[in-house]
Amino acid sequence: MAVEQRLIDQLVDRAQAEGLKLTGEGGLLQQLTKRLLESALEGEMTDHLGYDKHDAAGRNGENSRNGTRSKTVLTDVGPVEISVPRDREGSFEPRIVKKRQKRLTGVDEIVISLAAKGLTTGEVQAHLAEVYGAEVSRQTISTITDKVMDGMTEWQNRPLDPVYPVVFIDAIHVKIRDGAVANRPIYVALAVTSEGTRDILGLWAGDGGEGAKHWLAILTELKNRGVNDVLMLVCDGLKGLPDAVGTVWPATIVQTCVVHLLRASFRYAARQDWEKMAKALKPVYTAPTEDAALERFTEFADTWGGKYPAVVRLWENAWEEFTPFLRFDAEIRRIVCTTNAIESVNARIRRAVKARGHFPNEQAALKCVYMAVMSLDPTGTGRKRWTQRWLSRPGARCRCSHRSVSPGRSPNPACASRRTGLSTDSAVRR
Repeated sequence: MAVEQRLIDQLVDRAQAEGLKLTGEGGLLQQLTKRLLESALEGEMTDHLGYDKHDAAGRNGENSRNGTRSKTVLTDVGPVEISVPRDREGSFEPRIVKKRQKRLTGVDEIVISLAAKGLTTGEVQAHLAEVYGAEVSRQTISTITDKVMDGMTEWQNRPLDPVYPVVFIDAIHVKIRDGAVANRPIYVALAVTSEGTRDILGLWAGDGGEGAKHWLAILTELKNRGVNDVLMLVCDGLKGLPDAVGTVWPATIVQTCVVHLLRASFRYAARQDWEKMAKALKPVYTAPTEDAALERFTEFADTWGGKYPAVVRLWENAWEEFTPFLRFDAEIRRIVCTTNAIESVNARIRRAVKARGHFPNEQAALKCVYMAVMSLDPTGTGRKRWTQRWLSRPGARCRCSHRSVSPGRSPNPACASRRTGLSTDSAVRR
């Protein structure tokens, strides 16, 4: 390392003494990249022919070197013109810079990363031209990002865990130009694993509005991918969804998002009453028990039922799916009473979608959403915070039967309630 550092220092000192730039066009980094690539290509040619350059062995009439050809490749330090060696028989297949390859792999990663952060193809094109001095067409950028589709297919069909303590589901709407521009739902399912980590189970595109029928197909697909049981499923109160969940996982507790329920209530009330109504409803969803919540709701209905009967009916119809979170301790309530866990993911997706306006087809929309999801939390700090939220409380005991959920797996680690404090006994689940 001391020798390498000394050589680096000498190169930098010499470049500065001669007025050579370190970066940019014609800079030291570009020249070093050119020399390294050409040296590597010469080494590959030597391995291919079996003798070094200028060796007498190349005069025996067999295959030999046949000059070079010029080629410009786009690298992390900008466009670099290199000389690629040729052989007389044309059988040489370079590996470090393949035939017809115009970009090194690092450039593709940069393009995919920029697209995942919400930049359009035009913005990516302008960024490459400004930072690297490279002219890359929009079609090339689109072709690069299309490479993620193979990975998306594999990711979408991967096997899943047999049990998840909590699953959050939601849908966001994007504009797709399929004949005419129309809003189409993209369904997202996010699960909490038994280790307390976050796992996005999949992405699906819908045909029209968000419906329980389509969710039934999605939940059935999740079951076919190995999800045998879900302790609690948190959703936005979509009509018919509890029946769909019960068809796939009969013992699953369905929890309606309290925030969505409040927003739905405000739609039936005048704006000047929103603040008063919110204060009146707060004792309902913060009550210590379900019986106490019912008492507070009765008081709310007596006060506001005459003016806004639709609000009272809304809560009465959603009561069975609203109350499950009240059976748990405060630490668990704060996490499962809303879909905030998945809303943070949706916010990142919306930012990427908004930059594009609308998409030419369903595949383009799914590609954009998938890249946005895969670029979440690049440093890993968010993952640590997420896991910390789901650590079990001090002294919390698991009350489930510790049944084994898959062959060869120890029952205790598979127990979801050990990590979250959620109980799976029948008295609590129903």
